[in-house]
Amino acid sequence: MLKFAANLSMMFPELEPPARFEAARAAGFEAVEFLRPYGTPVAEVRQWIDDAGVELILLNSPPGDADAGEKGLAALPGRQGDFRESLDMALEYATGLGAGMIHLMAGVVPDGTPAAACEEVFIDNLMVAADVAKTHGVKLNLEPLNLRDVPGYLHTDTAHTRRIIDAVGSDNLFLQYDLYHMQIMEGDLAEGLRRNWDLISHIQFSSVPGRHEPQYGEVNIPHMFGVIEDLGYIGWVGCEYAPKGDTLDGLSWAEPYGLGPR
Repeated sequence: MLKFAANLSMMFPELEPPARFEAARAAGFEAVEFLRPYGTPVAEVRQWIDDAGVELILLNSPPGDADAGEKGLAALPGRQGDFRESLDMALEYATGLGAGMIHLMAGVVPDGTPAAACEEVFIDNLMVAADVAKTHGVKLNLEPLNLRDVPGYLHTDTAHTRRIIDAVGSDNLFLQYDLYHMQIMEGDLAEGLRRNWDLISHIQFSSVPGRHEPQYGEVNIPHMFGVIEDLGYIGWVGCEYAPKGDTLDGLSWAEPYGLGPR
């Protein structure tokens, strides 16, 4: 049976972040994603995790200047020093919080900069970052993001992401496959999973459109859960969605998996 991790950057928005961890555990989640813990000291977030009795599995690398529209630093020419600082911070949090994966964000191609130049910087940075992360026991994931929500992002489909991973040539660099982004960019999700199964280390989902619970939208996500299970997936499936209303009320989809209000 599949096992699900609550994404606490999006779920339980009715609660303050510290309370989201305990609310997730009370709903039956044993693991969580918390993408941007950086405004809070490591020890404090660690206390939230320990008090709730959950496992943190994933965080994102720092986005850079979010107010300026930055969505990661790893592919920005001239910002290699900033990227290395952000990597060190991400690894400090990942190791201190017990997270085994970091989604390493490439970033948006700056105006006037060729995408090829950004990709070259990205590959060079990844060659170093993947090895550094491996020494800490942390996997690096690359996630193609859709152009509707993140215009200008460097890599937006699985074929491009695979080319980057192949160019880096590390055994510590993987594909993060989000059904939401890939439905928008590619469709044919079951085949996309099969085609990229050798590189996938983490799977996430939400409805399309709306990015809500799986019972909404155009995609038969319960069917996709069956595909994922048939493929032999043993990792966590990240519930990276914004609840339409109260988080617990929207967990009817999860009752067959032992999740929901207690």
